[in-house]
Amino acid sequence: MPAPVRRTEQMGMEGVLASCRELVARYLEPLPFFLDIRLADVRLTVRCNLKALFVALSRYYREFLDAAGVADLEIVVIETGASFPALPFAPKGAAGDAAKEECLDFSDGRVVRKRRSGLWLVFGPVGGYALGPCLENVDQVVNFIHARFMDRLVRAGARLLHAAGVAAGSNGLAIAGFAGAGKSTLALEIMRYGACFVSNDRLLIGPGVQGLLVTGIPRMPRVNPGTVLSNDRLTAVLSEEERAAYARLAPDALWHLERKYDVAIHACFGPGRVQLRAGLRALVILQWRPGGGAMQTEWTSLGRRPDLLPALMKDLGVFFDDGPRLANASDYVSLLEPCPVLVCSGGTDFKRAATLCRDLLDLPAGAGESPAS
Repeated sequence: MPAPVRRTEQMGMEGVLASCRELVARYLEPLPFFLDIRLADVRLTVRCNLKALFVALSRYYREFLDAAGVADLEIVVIETGASFPALPFAPKGAAGDAAKEECLDFSDGRVVRKRRSGLWLVFGPVGGYALGPCLENVDQVVNFIHARFMDRLVRAGARLLHAAGVAAGSNGLAIAGFAGAGKSTLALEIMRYGACFVSNDRLLIGPGVQGLLVTGIPRMPRVNPGTVLSNDRLTAVLSEEERAAYARLAPDALWHLERKYDVAIHACFGPGRVQLRAGLRALVILQWRPGGGAMQTEWTSLGRRPDLLPALMKDLGVFFDDGPRLANASDYVSLLEPCPVLVCSGGTDFKRAATLCRDLLDLPAGAGESPAS
């Protein structure tokens, strides 16, 4: 185990905070707990000062623990009730008090303060640090870890997509569409045929040795009640009372119901059903709608259909070293032009779309399906 980090009290001239390094030095203390994880081909070491944090993070990353090799990234998570210095933060995102974050840039990195939770997130050349009430906000700490992972891939040439993903062996599919199109629903339906989960809402596509690679982050999908009712592998997500109440709703009301449930992949599909990386076989874009008639399909490319780009482009937020930055359409076209694009339009038909995707993944008919299918 590495030697613990010692607390220091370094300040700039006349007590003015001059760098991220000087900020984090105020709060560094012995870090007796650490876990090594591997996301795709990136190894991360997460160090923390509290056993409860270690337990929570170990439970979350239980399928990604990997002590082999030297860490590519190190994240330090420190639970502290100490007061933070007053800094001239600038709001990011929504205007004024509605902004979720505010940030300040130094020469060696950026400091982001989460306004509601009070968590301070420091990153850049200085490293990666989560400071403050971390135990109460483990989800935000996990999001921060994922942001550092994604930033590394973006700096290596990947593009961030608003998309879900599934994979089978070396074959992967990206599933894009505007909010509410059913990306997660289709991904979970494809999993009934034996596919693995790649990602729910954030997907990265970048160059690989033998073509494009699709990479996900280990965040559980969040779905509406209609998705749960239509997929027999998700039975445990709802109680019997909830299931009966939702079953009484009309299909259109169920589709538009704004209520989300987390799907634990391990619990619903069993262990080993998360695969964060695969070769990109195709991009599926959902342009359908309920009541739109029969589902229609079209094979195309983003070069021929640039109108499809808004359904998949994703701006880089404040947690990227090069953000915040608007997505550039030409960047996506130049990277993804070789990728075949399957557009599903007309009416929604998850069963038929899943069958098409199963064939694209080279999954045999009947693979992974439950007896009730």
